[in-house]
Amino acid sequence: MSLKTLSEFNWSVMTPEFIILGVIALLTLLDLFMPKRLDRRILGWLSIAGIFAAIVSVVSLLSVEPTSILHDTFTLDTFGKAFKLLLLAGAGLVMFLAVSYEAKDGMEDYRGEFYYLFLTALLGAMFMTSSSDLITLFIGLELLSISSYILAGIRKHNLKSNESAMKYVINGGISTAITLFGMSYVYGLSGTTNLGEIANTLSMVADGQQAYLLGLAFLMILVGLSFKLASAPFHMWAPDVYQGAPTPVTAFLSVVSKTAGFVIVIRILIAVFYNAAPSGEGGSILFRMHDYLAFLAAATMIIGNVVALKQTNIKRMFAYSSIAHAGYLLVALTTMSSNMIFSVWFYLLAYMLMNLGAFAVIQVITEKSGSTKIADFAGLYRRSPVLAVTMGILLVSLAGFPGTAGFIGKLNIFVGAFYGEPHYVLASIMIATTVVSYFYYFGVMTQMFFRPARDESKFNVPFGIIVVLIVAVVGSILFGIAPNIALDFLNNLQ
Repeated sequence: MSLKTLSEFNWSVMTPEFIILGVIALLTLLDLFMPKRLDRRILGWLSIAGIFAAIVSVVSLLSVEPTSILHDTFTLDTFGKAFKLLLLAGAGLVMFLAVSYEAKDGMEDYRGEFYYLFLTALLGAMFMTSSSDLITLFIGLELLSISSYILAGIRKHNLKSNESAMKYVINGGISTAITLFGMSYVYGLSGTTNLGEIANTLSMVADGQQAYLLGLAFLMILVGLSFKLASAPFHMWAPDVYQGAPTPVTAFLSVVSKTAGFVIVIRILIAVFYNAAPSGEGGSILFRMHDYLAFLAAATMIIGNVVALKQTNIKRMFAYSSIAHAGYLLVALTTMSSNMIFSVWFYLLAYMLMNLGAFAVIQVITEKSGSTKIADFAGLYRRSPVLAVTMGILLVSLAGFPGTAGFIGKLNIFVGAFYGEPHYVLASIMIATTVVSYFYYFGVMTQMFFRPARDESKFNVPFGIIVVLIVAVVGSILFGIAPNIALDFLNNLQ
């Protein structure tokens, strides 16, 4: 590719990625040459500034028409803009948690590494939102995954952190291999890696053998990406990783990484398999294979919520809660309603707010008690009424009570289950498992409001935690009362 060709590309559409990349390079150099005695939290604040600049950059691109560069491997479209804002907002809130995190087990020595590895994972997720080619999608996925493996085990002298990182690497490697094998079938059948060209080529599959191979590719890609989503029965790594990783990393995996996982699922399943229709047979591959998606959604909702009932560790409980919420999102993918993209985007927005707010409270409690047991929340209302009420609002939103963003998110998906061919079984399972979730969410509230406190000492809440809690609570209530704000925003995007 000549310099003249490169200069003709509209590079401004990649401005958010260039900003994050520049901040990563800056942090790497600063961490390398800064004296060891200086507090690395300053790098965290620089990261927050970089994320904010990237958000401003995305906002400035909202009115830009859909644009493709680099031979249609990178596309800035409505989908990319919407999900980039979601990823950047979630990353910014997680970074506020990170700068407030009191590092233990030697993590203080690697605090600088934490910040630029975190931004590297974010950069991979952002690339995935705008990728229109299997190669760039896979590169973004691996950039996110490899950085996440290191972040999960960044507390090198903590055995649980070491265990979580090892399980994450092994499961992640297996899922990557399966996903890549499925992608190779798609490439072999279409002769191209560009998603648009793949869709055109596979719109009329020539014979039954090719349709069989395409179905096999669908199953392998679905299984491989199911590991990334932590959907049942490929979820067993999640509880151990959530428990062993530092709290900011756990928050990152539960929100930002999960959002990126659904981004790549939507990109591949919709672009590749939605239009792939064997000649002479009714329906696309995606609709003919949707029973597998339905089974995955049902199993994920049931296993996630039921197993969460027996947890005594707050981070493991939220791991199974995260699995259950992945099941709700899979319902939206299964039903393929006309507002599927909005339902998924809004639910991920609501989940980001309520989950990160909950992890902010968890971080404060666990740092004070030195433990992650649910029993440590006993008497929180007596020790800190504001923290207890805040956590109560966020738990109610996670449970899906009316007046909260969590309720609107579940309602959108539930209504979508009756679009076209009604999915009565999935809708029934969704209602039943939501009721089950009340027991473990309200179990935490029982500890906070109705159990005596073991320790009467007060909490010192850092500034970063306060920012996250304010954004989370205000957002959860605002989007529960006025969800049209989000709908109007998406409708107004180019």
